[in-house]
Amino acid sequence: MKKTNFAIFSKNLTKYYGSHLALENLNLEVNKGEIFGFLGPNGAGKTTFIRILLDLIRPTQGEISVFGLNPSKNSVKIRRLCGYLPGELRLDENVTVKWLIKYFTELRGDDSKIAKKAYLLCERLKLDLNPKIKNLSKGNKQKIGIVAAFMHSPDLLLLDEPTSGLDPLIQKSVIEIVHEAKNEGSTIFFSSHIFSEIKSVTDRFAIVRNGSIVDIQKTSGLTNDSTISVKASFKGNIPNSNDLKVLTNVFLKHSFSDEQTMIFQVQGSMSSFLKFLSKYNVDKLETTSEGIEELFFSYYSTSHLLCDQKDNISK
Repeated sequence: MKKTNFAIFSKNLTKYYGSHLALENLNLEVNKGEIFGFLGPNGAGKTTFIRILLDLIRPTQGEISVFGLNPSKNSVKIRRLCGYLPGELRLDENVTVKWLIKYFTELRGDDSKIAKKAYLLCERLKLDLNPKIKNLSKGNKQKIGIVAAFMHSPDLLLLDEPTSGLDPLIQKSVIEIVHEAKNEGSTIFFSSHIFSEIKSVTDRFAIVRNGSIVDIQKTSGLTNDSTISVKASFKGNIPNSNDLKVLTNVFLKHSFSDEQTMIFQVQGSMSSFLKFLSKYNVDKLETTSEGIEELFFSYYSTSHLLCDQKDNISK
């Protein structure tokens, strides 16, 4: 499929900061009109990826496009199409909220519809227009960033930890605003480390670890109690993809770099899968009812991280 069919497309995207590797061969396709979650802890590479999309920084190598456009060649056009809420929002401390909102609407063309939506968002988020920025809490500064990102009904919203610093009631309002934006046709790229947000907001999500995507899932597929995650360690021979073709309800999610440990996703009955495993010398077997939390921690388990360290040493 052509990359012009996607809102966001990347292939083998790699970014170094000096000798530090921030992104490594990151491959991603985000469909137009979906809410896509980017799940990972601080330092996983989430913010770096968003900044490359906006041409705020440039990749070391690999391909990247937004609606088929190369950010380094079409940065102004892409920024017009986007609404961006950075993870660390920096604002002029000596102006009022009202002045800043007016300034943002003027930057977007001083359109009356944009201004109207901006002030409606201020009202929904309970944002007082009178104080100076320096007198605001972190949460109220975050509200300004949300207004600036959403007010022009952009084609693509890039939200980096959007509910950070907000109280639960305002968080709920932000989630509602995100869903409304999707219904109006926007694509939303939602970076977060909060499982409940990913679960309640996204259509699909990626798990990011050490600058790479280790898994992509449909969110709805992980809210079904009949889905089970199975972590199996083997002695001797291990199953391969061709072996698994006989099982219609079992999918290989990951093979650890020690090559003797694998994670499977089983939908429905375990009986046929257990019969299949009986052909192999299984050293250890762990099962969990699969949810976003369980899947995430399976990729951030101690054994998995130790394998990553061995890989890095060998490079």
